[in-house]
Amino acid sequence: MQEPLLGKNLEELRSIAIEVGLPAFTGKQLADWLYKKRICSIEEMTNISRKGREQLSERYCVGRMSPTHKAVSTDGTIKYLLPTSCNYSVEAVYIPTDDRATLCISTQAGCKMHCRFCMTGTLGFHGQLSACDILNQIFSIPESDTLTNIVVMGMGEPMDNIDAVLRALEIMTADYGCAWSPRRITVSTVGLLPGLERFLKESECHLAVSLHNPFSRERQEIMPVEKAYPLQAVINLIKQFDFDHQRRVSFEYIVFAGVNDTMRHAVEMQKLLRGMNCRINLIRFHDGNQCDLKGASMERMEFLRDYWTNNGITSTIRQSRGEDILAACGMLIAQEGKEA
Repeated sequence: MQEPLLGKNLEELRSIAIEVGLPAFTGKQLADWLYKKRICSIEEMTNISRKGREQLSERYCVGRMSPTHKAVSTDGTIKYLLPTSCNYSVEAVYIPTDDRATLCISTQAGCKMHCRFCMTGTLGFHGQLSACDILNQIFSIPESDTLTNIVVMGMGEPMDNIDAVLRALEIMTADYGCAWSPRRITVSTVGLLPGLERFLKESECHLAVSLHNPFSRERQEIMPVEKAYPLQAVINLIKQFDFDHQRRVSFEYIVFAGVNDTMRHAVEMQKLLRGMNCRINLIRFHDGNQCDLKGASMERMEFLRDYWTNNGITSTIRQSRGEDILAACGMLIAQEGKEA
């Protein structure tokens, strides 16, 4: 079986070139074809000799896999279903706005975290995506060349697949790769400390933390990860890193009626995040009938936003996108949905 080249870093591509009898500098040519020209087959690598391409093709393939399904929302959001190397499809969501084109990508097939409010968690866990699988979501959608931002907030917990995630981020941002600014990429986590610490040390991309409740016991009721990795320990780790300049940290807060929308929660959040240069993104709960939680009213969301903003923490209400095609936050379950 041929091994994919997509997801290999420059050093590995040089080693592959030497392995098949090509000069080491061919590794840079391979990187250019893969990550800048974004070709789909080795045969398209026209500055490599025919014999060299044949030698490469005996052991390797590019690794690109096209979406198998597309669903289009009334608001213009597009959800793609893509195959992966673990033989389980995942979803990526294209979100166009007036000044941005953002792609939300997945890092695992399913998820181990079992957050009470997230439909993805009901799937169970089916496998880790490779760096190739992660990058394929970016390269293989028709809108690939229009993308301005990536959010690693799709299916799975990125810090639970940290090796592949860091490899993909390196390729996205390296000069030999896509050469994107890390400020165009945001990676989300529920707070897995081992992976989070590596991410903070080894990447310059933005961070988004799924917080949802400032009280440890209450957070544990909706997010089991709190038992192993308490929120306070996550905050303490983040405070060791510099988020005062271009790199940003934000805290995601899905607002549930009567659960985390009270003055008590507002005050505790303000105390928890006091002194941090951060923002809070309030998110409407998308009820997929998978649990008994209900979304709070817009009035309560505006109350929280105004309280935190007035107390020194910039807070915004995130616009919901793609709910009608199950593409909104927490709704990805790798199903075909409505046809385009």
